[in-house]
Amino acid sequence: MHEDVNAQSGLVHGFVLDGQGGARRLAREALDSLSLQPEESLWLHWDRSHPMAQEWLRQRSGLSEFSCDLLLEENTRPRLLALPGDELLLFLRGVNLNPGAEPEDMVSIRIFANAQQLISMRLRPMRAVNDLALQFAQGQGPKTISELMLGLASQLTSKVESLVVALTDPVDGEEERIDADERYVPDHAQLQQVRRRSAGLRRFLAPQRDIYAQLSSHRRPWFDEAASGYWNELHNHLTRCLEELELIRERVALILESEHRRMSEQMNRTMYRFGIITGFFLPLSFLTGLLGINVGGIPGAEQSYSFAVVCVLMVALTTGQWWLFRRLRWL
Repeated sequence: MHEDVNAQSGLVHGFVLDGQGGARRLAREALDSLSLQPEESLWLHWDRSHPMAQEWLRQRSGLSEFSCDLLLEENTRPRLLALPGDELLLFLRGVNLNPGAEPEDMVSIRIFANAQQLISMRLRPMRAVNDLALQFAQGQGPKTISELMLGLASQLTSKVESLVVALTDPVDGEEERIDADERYVPDHAQLQQVRRRSAGLRRFLAPQRDIYAQLSSHRRPWFDEAASGYWNELHNHLTRCLEELELIRERVALILESEHRRMSEQMNRTMYRFGIITGFFLPLSFLTGLLGINVGGIPGAEQSYSFAVVCVLMVALTTGQWWLFRRLRWL
C-alpha cells in the first residue's frame, strides 16, 4: 500500500481506530464533524510541507503554538518532550528506503500524542507508515494510541535491522574471499561505502536509543500495561543494531589494514629480492667494468689463459658472496 497524499489537504492517512485492530479511513472533509466513541482513537498522518496541512495544524488542530512550531521546524533530532495534560511530542528517525535515495539520508516522523489522538508529520514517504496502514486493512493493526506509537517505532527499528544485515553481507563476503585466496584484492570502493553508511547510520540513530530508554522508564497514564517492556525491548534491538554498525566499521578497517599490510609485505619481499640480486651483481659489474677499460697495461692482456682466469675469479667471488650472505642469514 502506497501513500496517497490528498492534493487539496496534504492528509496522507486518516484513520479512526476501532479498538479491535481495525480502522476506518477518514477524509479531510470529515475531520470538522468527527465525534469519537470512547473505545475509538484518531490517527492523522500529514505531509508537513503541504500549506494546507500547516494551516490545519495551526488553526484547527487545537495544539499550542509551541507544539506546532516544533512539529513544523525544518531540522530536528530524535527527542521526547512531555507536555501538560499527559500529552507528549516524540520525534523519531528511520532509514530512507525510497527509490534512488541513500539509506543514511534519514527520514523523520514528528508525533503529537495523547490518550485518544495521534498526529504525525512527515516530509518524505515512509514504509513504516504504509506497513501500519496495511495492517489496519487486514484488521491486525494497533488497538490504542499507545500501541500505535509503539508500532511506528517498531517498524522504523525493523527497517534499521534489515539494513544492518544488508551492510553485513558484503563484509562477510570480502572476509571469506581474503581467507580463501591471499592474492585476492578486496573491493575498496564497496568497503568504503559500507563504512561510510555505517558511520552515518550510527551517528543519526544513537540519540534514538536514549529516547526508547526514556519511554520505557517514564510511562504515561494512557500507556498500555506492557508498553514499558516493549519500549525496553526496542531499546535493546536498537542497541544491538548500533553495536553491529560499530562492528562493521571495525571489520572494514581490519580488512583494509590487512590488505595494506599484505601489500607492504609483498613490496618488502620484492625489494629484498632486488637487493639480493644487486648485491650479487655489483662486484661482478665492478670487475667487468674495470677490465673493460680501453687502456693498455692491463695485467694478463697478452696471455691466452687470462679470460679463463677472470671467469674462475668471478665464480669464486660469487661463491664467496653466497657463503657470506648465508652466514649473515640474508638468504
